[in-house]
Amino acid sequence: MREVWRGTWVVAYRELLRFVGERSRMLSSFAMPLLFLVIFGAGFTQTIGALARGVNYLQFMFPGIIAMTVLTSSLFAGISVVWDREFGFLKEILVAPLSRTGIVLGKAIGGTTVALVPALVMLVLAPVLGVKISVGLVLTLIPVVVILSLGLSGLGILIASFMHSQQGFQILIQILIFPLIFMAGVFFPVNNVPLWMEVISKVNPLTYGVDAIRQVFLGSGLGLGVSVFGHTMGLATEVLVVGVLSALLLGGAVVSFSRQE
Repeated sequence: MREVWRGTWVVAYRELLRFVGERSRMLSSFAMPLLFLVIFGAGFTQTIGALARGVNYLQFMFPGIIAMTVLTSSLFAGISVVWDREFGFLKEILVAPLSRTGIVLGKAIGGTTVALVPALVMLVLAPVLGVKISVGLVLTLIPVVVILSLGLSGLGILIASFMHSQQGFQILIQILIFPLIFMAGVFFPVNNVPLWMEVISKVNPLTYGVDAIRQVFLGSGLGLGVSVFGHTMGLATEVLVVGVLSALLLGGAVVSFSRQE
């Protein structure tokens, strides 16, 4: 157990140092979410109008943009695995007295911390968009974001365990990001779409993370939540679903990383 925690701390600390040293990565983590927020928000708010009582399109979309920020930052946690493999540093880590479980958890925790920073910075925009925030809301949001980010970081590391070039990893992640985003209810309620799209959306793990964050900001009872088999899921249930999926993805990343290396 001591080896696991030692490996986790060492690797997570290294990931944080790398993030702090890469200002371009810090800025790029805001670029796409802000672009979507400005273009979609400005373009559709007046056209779509209110989606529920007291909730306009910008207010509906903002929690989804938070989830998008978490997604893009977390998935790219895996690129450090590919980078380390390309430059030979991964071999040095593997021959060190560190548990491979600790290495994966360290990279996931590092990726989660990196994802949490831009997600919290995005809260600065909330008052401008008419989204109310409070200390209690932020304290509720943080664990939801952490659980979601751990799972998405695990997915990124799982994919990276099979990749041997940064270019290939980045292309695959970019292909994966857009279906995950558009089928997760970031831009529209997933209950009011064609059946085939609704089915895809409800097997998308990001959908439950998006809706959990939306419930943190907007509350429940607005008729916008995800319905599964006629039951509208509450915040606790969605966090549980995201937690189980996160555990499975992290477990898969540990197994795959151990076998590949």
